[in-house]
Amino acid sequence: MKKESVKYVYLIMVFVAFIWGINPPVMKLGLAHIAPMPYNAARMLVALGAGWVALVISGTYQPFARKDIVKIFLVSAAGFFLFQIFLTIGVQKTTAGNTSLILAILPVSVAIINKVCNIEEISKPVLIGIIASLIGVVFIIAGSNKELSFSDNHIAGAIILLAAQASYGYYTVFSKELLAKYSTYQITAYVLLISTLLFCIIALPDMFKMEWGKVPIIGWASVIFSGLFPLCIGNFLWIWGLGKIGSTKAAIYNNLSPVFAVLAGYWLLGESFGLLQFIGAAIIFAGLYLTRTKGSLLADKVQKEGSN
Repeated sequence: MKKESVKYVYLIMVFVAFIWGINPPVMKLGLAHIAPMPYNAARMLVALGAGWVALVISGTYQPFARKDIVKIFLVSAAGFFLFQIFLTIGVQKTTAGNTSLILAILPVSVAIINKVCNIEEISKPVLIGIIASLIGVVFIIAGSNKELSFSDNHIAGAIILLAAQASYGYYTVFSKELLAKYSTYQITAYVLLISTLLFCIIALPDMFKMEWGKVPIIGWASVIFSGLFPLCIGNFLWIWGLGKIGSTKAAIYNNLSPVFAVLAGYWLLGESFGLLQFIGAAIIFAGLYLTRTKGSLLADKVQKEGSN
């Protein structure tokens, strides 16, 4: 891939981190009026509708091969769906600080899965980038005054969140395999279809209890934004980016989300933004820069040596 094209991909991944980062403050606005399970089900239905409209317009649909039907189901059910379930439950059982820190382990999970399955190699610059991004997240949490707790009351929540990020790691690594045969539109549409159906089955009792007619405009606006941008467009671009730069590098961009979350919280909710958060953001960006430049140079060097 040309360097100009690679830079374009990196900018797209930063955009994905941006819309994922501003999503939590936007979701807070909606969750003030809608219970968690019905809220998640509603935004997934919005994403599902948008995803299938995009697939139809793209005209890229082709029937799945029999063996790929199993793959898309596992990526959706064991990956994206379980992530939504574990995340919804886990965040209610532990602190915001624990949640941010555990979800920041995603690049580590992706790197381990890739290494064990011999899918992608981990270069030193990428490893340093992963470590830097984790350190940056710790600084952001500390600067946000988000409590970190390792008490017995939070162990269950931490374990569930570990399962959540492991599920998303599985989704991140193995959804890339399908890109060789099917369009990003089709993969996104089917992941959303399977995950939404499974989630709605579980959330159905709470959805019937919800008094939807009393939800204000801001609640519906939150649902539509969260479903259309972070869930549909964000995951479409995420899957697309995996095919361009690999799942290990892409996963590091996930740790940019807390930076944008803090900024969005500052502007939308009046939350604090201090020196430690600034330092944390700088460390994350430095790690990404190292990964992008040194990692690319190393890849180019290996490619040249292989062609000689």
